[in-house]
Amino acid sequence: MRFAVIFFLVVCLDQLTKLWVVQHFALYESSTVIPGLFSLTYLTNTGAAFGILAGQPALWRQLFFVVVALLALVAIFFLHRKISAESRWYTVSLALIAGGAVGNLIDRVRLGAVVDFLDFYLSTHHWPAFNLADSAITVGVAIFLLVNFVHSKREGRESQTEE
Repeated sequence: MRFAVIFFLVVCLDQLTKLWVVQHFALYESSTVIPGLFSLTYLTNTGAAFGILAGQPALWRQLFFVVVALLALVAIFFLHRKISAESRWYTVSLALIAGGAVGNLIDRVRLGAVVDFLDFYLSTHHWPAFNLADSAITVGVAIFLLVNFVHSKREGRESQTEE
């Protein structure tokens, strides 16, 4: 149940924020939120993270991203079934990753590109713009890695006490 709730919230919040940006901004329009640090900027990304594969033919690029996303979702659901009992944080992390993947997949199928709008920068040095789905994936991966690290440390201590 926890997985489904988090997954649904991520997909809904991601799509609602993207819809708001598309309705209130023209493409490439920007609005400063924190001068010198953060703006809302409506961009689209036909590639992967940091624009990877953006220059490839549209049909192959779209097919690639859809297939990879679907394979990743299948792997996430099988992994969730296997390890979710070990820690509720595995459930949280995998739901965040899956929700983010679906949020961006919806954009790719519907629009042919992902809507990005969170634009962080220092002076003229910009981090690539991203969205809530990207954030959910990043936070999900960080939680997953942290839980794995904690579990491996705990298992290491337990195996030392058994010897």
